[in-house]
Amino acid sequence: MPLDRLINILVTVTLIEMMVLIGLRVTFAEIANTARSWPLVARAVAANYLLVPVLAIVLLILFAASPMVAVGFLVLAVCPGAPYGPPFAGIARANVPEAVGLMVVLAGSSAVVSPLLLQVLLPLVAGGEAARIDPFGMMSALLITQLLPLLLGLLVRHRRPQLAERLLGPFELASKLLNLSAAGLILATQFQMLAQIRTRGFVGMLILLVGSLVIGWLAGGPGTANRRTMALTTSLRNVGVGLVIVTGNFAGTPAVSAALSYGIVEVLLSLLVALWWRRSAQ
Repeated sequence: MPLDRLINILVTVTLIEMMVLIGLRVTFAEIANTARSWPLVARAVAANYLLVPVLAIVLLILFAASPMVAVGFLVLAVCPGAPYGPPFAGIARANVPEAVGLMVVLAGSSAVVSPLLLQVLLPLVAGGEAARIDPFGMMSALLITQLLPLLLGLLVRHRRPQLAERLLGPFELASKLLNLSAAGLILATQFQMLAQIRTRGFVGMLILLVGSLVIGWLAGGPGTANRRTMALTTSLRNVGVGLVIVTGNFAGTPAVSAALSYGIVEVLLSLLVALWWRRSAQ
């Protein structure tokens, strides 16, 4: 089996498992409480699907990123709803129930919205190389690998809560093993490309992350806890979904290493921000 195909299968299985795990942790009541707050959802949608992608495009143009590198960054920029949002919100002493609701709303909607955004935005930074994008095929794949597993986990949590509690431990262990395996395999195969990232590239990543935090903070509404929640929700892009897209459509290109490198940077630095906020809240 070609290595690119193996990576795509592994990250797809990892995403499916993670989405089931998210569903097992969440109740319909938590989602409903967030969904009923239309101003909150509207601000989250604007921040994650409009402002962050626009910021990413501006930076990619200013830094004159190569087409495939631009693809990798833009894919993550349009993929919100990372599962790290709620635990990082807990670390930062933010609004965890709100973070849970926003994560599910954004992760679920991204299966439809992200492919459509990529179809519109990729030509702005990748030119003709974006022609390989099949938004409806991508949408179908994400519905199967992201939305359906999420709904399955939610249904198990709703109909069989005791079973969901028993499944949490094994699924959390499997999630850690699959994520480590996927990251390790991609790092091993993309090491040379990752090593070629220059200081200029890391500066661009830092600006994108800080800009995403600021966008989220301003969109968070009243209250420090709410602002921290939205800031972390907005800065943390869904690496699992992003990797499924780039390994499925741009395997063996710098798009994979670009998505992975920014995924690592945004998770680690967002964690540091959450820890700093926790310390300042004491």
